[in-house]
Amino acid sequence: MKPIVSSAGTVTNEVFGRAYERGDRPALVDLHGGLVYSYRRLVTEVTRAASGMVRRGARREQVVGVHVSTACAQTLAVHTVLAAGGVAAPLDPRLSGAELAERLSECDARTLITTPDLAPLSLRAVEESRVRQVIAFGSVVDTIDFEDLLTLEPTPLPTIDARLQDALVLSGGRRMAQSELLARMAELDEQVKLTESDVVLATWKPDDGCDLIALVGLAVLSGALVVAAATSDAADLPGTKHDFGVTVVAGAGGGFERL
Repeated sequence: MKPIVSSAGTVTNEVFGRAYERGDRPALVDLHGGLVYSYRRLVTEVTRAASGMVRRGARREQVVGVHVSTACAQTLAVHTVLAAGGVAAPLDPRLSGAELAERLSECDARTLITTPDLAPLSLRAVEESRVRQVIAFGSVVDTIDFEDLLTLEPTPLPTIDARLQDALVLSGGRRMAQSELLARMAELDEQVKLTESDVVLATWKPDDGCDLIALVGLAVLSGALVVAAATSDAADLPGTKHDFGVTVVAGAGGGFERL
């Protein structure tokens, strides 16, 4: 039976509550990067990286910018920040350097997580902000490699009250509490009603909103598999849907198509 999303639980507990139990079942496939995350690997990297961020001085309710180009990187970054007690600020990868610097200053981010393809722009933008450290998914000069967070001595993660703790800072400065993010996941579930047998082809791209974050979180909570495409064209590639046994397509405009 699928867990019921509860406003009393934290996003981390709700999304990853059964991840270890599901073990090596695939949870997330990144078609762009060729990465496959099992449930065990996903929850392990999120919790270890969160511990690494705390070890490096991350504080509760501190804002962390998330400037990444793939759904896989966004998932890891956002949930790492939430597990560490922080607030994630998803940033549209299409922003210019000046726009990115302005957004980072507006939300008072002190850390930024980025991908190697966006790192040059990210590093230029942080010079005009209060960001003091940049974490990258890969080896990039003047950044901390995300993998290095996994190797630090573990430290306890903070206790969070989902009713009081913010989860996201969205475009325009609107803050979304953890309980609100869980509620958005529940709203999406009313539309698609995911189960453990579902395979979701997600063609939504990272932006400065919450729906991709909520969709992937819902899928992981439900025990489904998310296949993240770099572009909507991937949904039409011969064999893509067949090879993965896709049952749901989450397409442009936030709509769902059940196959």
